[in-house]
Amino acid sequence: MKIIRYLDPDGATRFGGTSSPDSDEYRVLAGDPLGAHELTAEPCDIAKLLAPVEPTQILCIGLNYQRHADESGIKVGPDPVLFVKGVNTLQHPGDPIVLPRHLESTEVDYECELAVVIGRHASGRPCKNVSRDEALEFVAGYTCANDVSSRDWQIKRGGGQWCRGKFFDTYAPLGPCLVTPALIPDPQGLRIRTELNGEQVQNSNTSDMIHDVRKLIAFLSGSTTLVPGTVILTGTPEGVGMAANPQRYLRAGDEVTIEIEKIGRLTNPVVEEQV
Repeated sequence: MKIIRYLDPDGATRFGGTSSPDSDEYRVLAGDPLGAHELTAEPCDIAKLLAPVEPTQILCIGLNYQRHADESGIKVGPDPVLFVKGVNTLQHPGDPIVLPRHLESTEVDYECELAVVIGRHASGRPCKNVSRDEALEFVAGYTCANDVSSRDWQIKRGGGQWCRGKFFDTYAPLGPCLVTPALIPDPQGLRIRTELNGEQVQNSNTSDMIHDVRKLIAFLSGSTTLVPGTVILTGTPEGVGMAANPQRYLRAGDEVTIEIEKIGRLTNPVVEEQV
């Protein structure tokens, strides 16, 4: 099923779905989009499309594509690299990525990523100490993400931590829909790409992940509860603006599109913060 979150004409937040991967005729979803749910016969009246989930937390994995690690010139260790984004970073499809100007950043980068959303297990078991074999049982679905990054704050001014450069408002666009595991039984073979102003700048496949989705869930859930609504950003492939020659960072007036096979396209314009 493809699931969307949206505002109806009265301003109420609702969920819709379609069981066909090729259909955009959404019907109202009844039940829990992160657990048991079903489609009704009522068509969705969509006034505004929202990010398909309101995250309870956003966990991010760095340097998880081999060719991206190679272009960054960084040796990858045996365990995934974890950092976090705040829930303040969420942005909806079509809404702008805002370039920071109060706390100025001039090196804002794009990063296409597969996002994994943790749901409610049918047994009621929490997602904690999950084995690799059972990891995908806890997945509510997958969506497109843009891990927007201020490289100047991430690398030069972050005090040795990545979070300041990843934590600005609008730095985690998600969408356009959440695709359930029934339509993506194996997340390790999806084409993933980025377009900047219509030009392809990233083009890879999730098969290039160093640590696959199963391992990431097992690792992140170790001695740690991944509450429903946890969003896991699984890393970006090669082609980021920081690695380009010359480097290519986002500017006001740009438009960024993230596209992942079987999920769709997530597009956001770029504007400057008004201070």
